[in-house]
Amino acid sequence: MTREKALWQARKYAATTHDREEYSRDRARIIHSASFRRLQGKTQVLGLGESDFYRTRLTHSLEVAQIASGIVQHLQEKYHDTPYAQSIPSQNLIESIGLAHDIGHAPFGHGGEVALNYVMRDDGGFEGNAQTLRICTQLGEYSEDDGLNLTRRTLLGLIKYPATYSQVVNVAMYDEKQAPLNIDSFKPPKCSFFDCDDAYFSWILAPFSDADKTRFTHNFPTAGHHKTSCKSFDTSIMELADDIAYGVHDLEDAIALHLITQTHWEREVMDKIAHQFPHYHRSGVAADISDDLFSGKNRRRKKAISYLVHYFVSQITLVKQRIFDHDLLDLQAVMPAQQCTELTALKRIVATNVIDIPEVQTLVYKGQQMIVRLFDAIESNPQRLLEKKHYDKYLRQDSQSAKRRIICDYLAGDTDEYATRLYHKIFTPSTGSVFDRL
Repeated sequence: MTREKALWQARKYAATTHDREEYSRDRARIIHSASFRRLQGKTQVLGLGESDFYRTRLTHSLEVAQIASGIVQHLQEKYHDTPYAQSIPSQNLIESIGLAHDIGHAPFGHGGEVALNYVMRDDGGFEGNAQTLRICTQLGEYSEDDGLNLTRRTLLGLIKYPATYSQVVNVAMYDEKQAPLNIDSFKPPKCSFFDCDDAYFSWILAPFSDADKTRFTHNFPTAGHHKTSCKSFDTSIMELADDIAYGVHDLEDAIALHLITQTHWEREVMDKIAHQFPHYHRSGVAADISDDLFSGKNRRRKKAISYLVHYFVSQITLVKQRIFDHDLLDLQAVMPAQQCTELTALKRIVATNVIDIPEVQTLVYKGQQMIVRLFDAIESNPQRLLEKKHYDKYLRQDSQSAKRRIICDYLAGDTDEYATRLYHKIFTPSTGSVFDRL
């Protein structure tokens, strides 16, 4: 290539990126990242392979981004002539947050998260939201040192629980006597950073006053792990979108797969809502929704699902808490009490009739045990069992705890299918070949 041609190509490249909106760049980097693509192979509610209809972590993330975008549009229209308008995030920003919010989730859903927290219990633990920030700030492929190298506000929007692991963990909850055959007590505390990543946490919060940082990171004790009490404005929008997607779209999956019947719906949702709100009656729109959901026709079911999403989004308002100096922390998107109750009922029916049933929990348990055995095998044989790029990184660590974090990163990034094949390649005698490329 001649120097003149190289310079022309360089100028052409610069011209196409010069005025690019920063949050648009964030969105593109998230979409094109390997971690985002792997979400297509990670469990949302049901185990992969059960059907080609229901949602994975990838489709869930796309729906959260779309619903969050709808919330922003609603807020922009509602508050366009108020002082709050300038703080409402752009479409690219809120979609970036929605797309990335689950990017750190482990294989096999929350069961895999519990398993990784169990094996890392003495080395900083594991939590999916903290892994999300770890990917975005360190492990992503767009920067040698800064991961996906996202803007500060996008990263702030991903901080659902502003605390490090050690600030909120209650180790007294962990029951070593039951482990490793039952590790349910090792559910991790809700946090957004591992202690080894605390410097990135400080960088994200740097623009805020000391008083704001102190209040924002406040946590309080409970019977279990400590809990945080604050979230940023953008995070409040994303969390509402996440709840709506979980309550409404996962309900759609469960109905389509006949895991929730009209009898379940009438007893566990309609009757409870009518009881809590006496003015609520089972006629008109409510009856139409029930009929459409259980009509057996995809078009009618989708019509009801779309109505429910719009119903919840259209009720959302802004409140100013008046406890922070900065509006990005002080403003919150909120849903009225009645709609919160209704959405909670939708989430509960999915949990009761899908997530908590033995048929699903058996698969969750199996995934947990595979992760634990894989971690133990790799830790005992890192040179043989870790992929070269991960093993090279493993060797550069100066402590055993840091080395274990590399193994944890490797397993957390696996899809359900990849982890299953790796497990069988190692532990099933009749599986595996020198030509396998996993």
